[in-house]
Amino acid sequence: MKPGCWCLLFVIVGVSPAAAQVDQALAAQYFKEAQTLCERDGGRMWGVSLCGPMVIADAATGTIATNQPAPAGDRPRALGFVNAPVQWGGTTWVAYVWQMIPKDDRAARGGLFMHELFHRVQGGLGLTREMPKLPPGSGVNAHLDSLEGRYWMRLEWRALARALGASDAARLSAVADALAFRSARQQRFPNAALDEHADEIIEGIATYTQHAMASDSPRDAIQQAVARLAGAETDTSFVQTFAYASGAGYGLLLDAFSPGWHRTFTGARDFGQLLSAAAGVTASPDAAAAAARYDGASLRAVEEQRDREQQAVIAKLRGRYVEGPVLVVPRAGSGMVNNLGATVLPGAGTVFRSLATKGAWGFFDAKDGALVSADGQTVSLPAPIVVDATTLKGDGWTATVGPGWLVQPGPRPGDYQVVRQQP
Repeated sequence: MKPGCWCLLFVIVGVSPAAAQVDQALAAQYFKEAQTLCERDGGRMWGVSLCGPMVIADAATGTIATNQPAPAGDRPRALGFVNAPVQWGGTTWVAYVWQMIPKDDRAARGGLFMHELFHRVQGGLGLTREMPKLPPGSGVNAHLDSLEGRYWMRLEWRALARALGASDAARLSAVADALAFRSARQQRFPNAALDEHADEIIEGIATYTQHAMASDSPRDAIQQAVARLAGAETDTSFVQTFAYASGAGYGLLLDAFSPGWHRTFTGARDFGQLLSAAAGVTASPDAAAAAARYDGASLRAVEEQRDREQQAVIAKLRGRYVEGPVLVVPRAGSGMVNNLGATVLPGAGTVFRSLATKGAWGFFDAKDGALVSADGQTVSLPAPIVVDATTLKGDGWTATVGPGWLVQPGPRPGDYQVVRQQP
């Protein structure tokens, strides 16, 4: 999740209203669990308590539970759709989707609570303000959908997991390998280091925090992080999701080498540089040779096969969102995006599985995917099949055009675009 209002979107389907309703007694128990974790920390980790206003919501039934009296007036539209901070009644609340709360896993539940509660205070800690400025068009980590990007990222994760499970010289060797794989990847792609850094500061630090605060012991935290690193390798896409795994690995290793590191941490600091200094090691001199210690040959074969299959997927999506007729709308405004499984179309942008946004120009909800342009300024949808003065409908999406804006033909036959109405 980048700074601003783009959040992870969860769509709930196939659940009966009776089963979906928020259980008030269970929600009250969950709020107490979160409070207990905050009190156990006592503000030591980040200098402030993470706990604050929390709301659990179900979109299908409209039921909610809150840990303090709810504000008067309209509820935020995002309730029941996102696990994320939301503005409500002039205060920052943290919203949770009832269906997404792990009911049978207290540790996972506590981790979810701490992760999003950290996002609530993250801005006040200054971490995002201190991040290096990204060049125009950066910020998606599109290189992580490529063969080389994925290959070296998976090797880095394997080395981090090995380091977490080892000690002494074996741990130092694995750290050196992780740094080598990180460097090998970032040297291959312009702006990769800055792009990755942004996600690691925002989501990586939040994920480290959830493991450090919600686990019963440092050993439990390490076991969870190792499992996360292994599980991340099976994700269909690493775009905008990689930092959940990397952050857990780097953060807990820094705990081992430099306890309290986070108390002097700033958004300008890079995980790799921090760990190198804390462990007193530099990157292994030959990344290709180091890869053999992590079954690199088999891994590359798997990624080469995946890349061949991915080209067919990209060609299909390019036909839908680039080569075929489209509606182009401004991206400006607030919204929700499902980052899972995002697919990069080189030179065109990134297709997200679902996307919704609301701005001065109007509103759209694309449940079957949308293309965000490479510069992040516009969104392309398959051309509308129904058009009237204010309402548009297309394959898997709906849109409403706001006052002062209109739909007009685009530069290609069959294209449309939403533009500001001229006086």
